[in-house]
Amino acid sequence: MENTIPKTVKQFNKMIPLNLTYKQLLKDMDACEQTNGISVSKHGNMVRDYYLDLYYHLAYKDCDTLQYKWKIPKWIYENKTLLVNESCCDYIMQEYLLMHDCGKPYCRTVDENGKQHFIDHAQVSYEVYKKLFPEKTTICELIKMDMVVHTLKDEGVVEFSKNILALSLLLAALSEIHANASMFGGFESTSFKIKWKQIDRRGRAIIENLVNR
Repeated sequence: MENTIPKTVKQFNKMIPLNLTYKQLLKDMDACEQTNGISVSKHGNMVRDYYLDLYYHLAYKDCDTLQYKWKIPKWIYENKTLLVNESCCDYIMQEYLLMHDCGKPYCRTVDENGKQHFIDHAQVSYEVYKKLFPEKTTICELIKMDMVVHTLKDEGVVEFSKNILALSLLLAALSEIHANASMFGGFESTSFKIKWKQIDRRGRAIIENLVNR
């Protein structure tokens, strides 16, 4: 497969096995390493578990402790009712987070230095999931927009905040960087700090837009 970025739906679909089944997809996700020792499936489970840890901590009084290590932004606790009430229900979020990288086995490339890349993996994952479950439109859209919070610029915050999925995607992004912290080198690593700062800034701005709407 060429190390180029597909530009059209037709090109994306060429990456996906023609007769792909859900059973085969799960096998391919198990067989594809996200990073050393962690498959795409395991990564999805890790992000799902972090998300549920945070969500239940915010939503239920009898779940006031966190099972995992977190660096939680101030705006999370200041707006926890808004975050809980306007996020997607947990079964939708679980399926989304388990499957959010499901296209990675089909867009994986390796460069001349032996480093792997997953080119446009959010779009490919969307096309894969939509192919199998076209009726699950909310999960499809969550997968398609999975990387938006990580890359969102200041000028895009107002428009993004109008999306009904904005807070779900925000909590998912926060959960993902925590699930991935060990890959970055821990909470004190430069990589984690950069990713956390991005989500902290965007989260505050998104919340401000929603509170003042």
